[in-house]
Amino acid sequence: MALRYKRIRELREDHDYTQAQIGEKIHVPQRTYAYYESGERMVPPPVLSALADLYGVSVDYILERTDNPAMNR
Repeated sequence: MALRYKRIRELREDHDYTQAQIGEKIHVPQRTYAYYESGERMVPPPVLSALADLYGVSVDYILERTDNPAMNR
């Protein structure tokens, strides 16, 4: 069973970004980013961190470990 990263898609759509735009921002090819969204590939920790920083949310929020998007700083 593939792990789905529902929140990275929701965050991308909420910010009106395309997969290609996010890939460019986090320095991965669009196809790779699409694999992350679909769960075909696990998102590596450096990419999770980049996405959290990009959206201003916690990694735990992206991983659905919490419904609170606030980052601990």
